[in-house]
Amino acid sequence: MFFLDYCTELGAVIGVLKAVVGLFQFGIPILLIIFGMIDLGKAVIASKEDEMKKAQGTLIKRAIYAVAVFLVVTIVTLVMSMVGKGSGSEWWTCWDNYGAANTSDLDG
Repeated sequence: MFFLDYCTELGAVIGVLKAVVGLFQFGIPILLIIFGMIDLGKAVIASKEDEMKKAQGTLIKRAIYAVAVFLVVTIVTLVMSMVGKGSGSEWWTCWDNYGAANTSDLDG
């Protein structure tokens, strides 16, 4: 029963953290690619070869940054799952099962 109380107390914090991580993992890469496409579109409309090449380079860099941001979050989550599976890691079970329809599954 202590474990369910523990997860209930952490619920609000876990909810906020999962929302922030989700925005970071998916929002930032999408914005980087959109801004790169906008810059490339401006360069194409201007019809200047130098600007188009510069905008292409910027788009490629932003795409690489977007992949890096996505992978950093994934790698950190993977490492934390490995570290969090040890003894005394009730918080990780709460993190994994946050939002589960049946909280009796948390009894593990």
